[in-house]
Amino acid sequence: MKPLLIGPFSQLLPMTGLPLKGALKDEQLLLIENGGIVVSEGKIVAIGTFEELKSDDVDIHHIEGKTVCLPGFVDSHTHICFAGNRARDYAFRNAGKSYLEIAKAGGGIWDTVTQTRKATQEELVAGIVSRSKTHLRNGITTIEVKSGYGLSVEEELKMLRAIKQANEKVAATLVPTCLAAHMKPKDWNHQTEYLKEISTTLFPILKSDNLAHRIDAFVEESAFSPEEIKPYFQKAKTLGFDITVHADQFTTRGSKVAVEFGAVSADHLEASTEKEIQLLAQSNTIAMALPGASLGLGCAYTPARRILDAGGVLSIASDHNPGSAPMGDLLTQASILGTFEKLSNTEVLSGITFRAAAALRMADRGKLETGTWADFVVFPTDNYQEITYHQGQLKPSEVWKKGEPIHQND
Repeated sequence: MKPLLIGPFSQLLPMTGLPLKGALKDEQLLLIENGGIVVSEGKIVAIGTFEELKSDDVDIHHIEGKTVCLPGFVDSHTHICFAGNRARDYAFRNAGKSYLEIAKAGGGIWDTVTQTRKATQEELVAGIVSRSKTHLRNGITTIEVKSGYGLSVEEELKMLRAIKQANEKVAATLVPTCLAAHMKPKDWNHQTEYLKEISTTLFPILKSDNLAHRIDAFVEESAFSPEEIKPYFQKAKTLGFDITVHADQFTTRGSKVAVEFGAVSADHLEASTEKEIQLLAQSNTIAMALPGASLGLGCAYTPARRILDAGGVLSIASDHNPGSAPMGDLLTQASILGTFEKLSNTEVLSGITFRAAAALRMADRGKLETGTWADFVVFPTDNYQEITYHQGQLKPSEVWKKGEPIHQND
């Protein structure tokens, strides 16, 4: 079978030649006019102008009309494995009730834990598949998915098995993360004993059953302290897991733990001060902004501009979850973050492509170059600036995964 040449695209943005760290100007963005991509066995074998790539050695898939093509988006932080919803929480929050008041009324994370525990694995799979398909229609071809609404060995396994099962039913790549340290379970009197149970019993099963290679924890006054979580992370590192941290959402200290343990990413960071920004910028830990949580909670955004100007890496993710970030629209959230934090288009697009892929340690996507998977998204415009200009309302006309068209919008 001959390789397949796909194009021509009015503008092709491979997102190559850009540094991983630091600020980016739009003048640095490579634009290939009338571009084309040659694909074989799901991977890119050549990229350039369509006319240069045409030959008798390739079959051709013509793209009609004005189009912009760029790498498939990567959502590097979601909680799309859950049951139920927290619409009541949202109404209470907008009416001025505090987090504590909502929790006392039966809301908060524990509400979702209760509903998720009641759900069957098959019901969780159905929810993940449905939400993943929505992500795919919006151009997201790789989706990180956390557990964390089980909060017991048995229930966390149910969630992670559901994620694995859902991964076989959708075209998107699902990347599982174990967030068993999401909050202090109400059915455990001592959180240190709970963490010990998870790390000694659950972690080995995750390895043996290939359920997750990433361990996350919420380091916060309302969840786990740095002192409580350090032995947990040490056990994870000893077993070879990657570490990521819910850090600096309401108070600082989490980002310091992330850097200390060489975490792949520190996520949230809405409360980070100049001290934490410099600490992250001088490390290899990726700073992850979650603007969906800021919109859902009505709080400050991650200081993205200052992180980039300090030389840090910025990934942008949706945090799609039933409580604080129910929207789940990555491009809309990233575009709004760009407006409030004064990010260039290149910084926004990098944050949801190759920099987001780096937050998952996946160098085989997020860019369009020889050897990467042919995951790409096509927008019906001849000007890439319109993608953020329409704040997520310009929808992809086509989404491709591993060289195959998996979605077309009419």
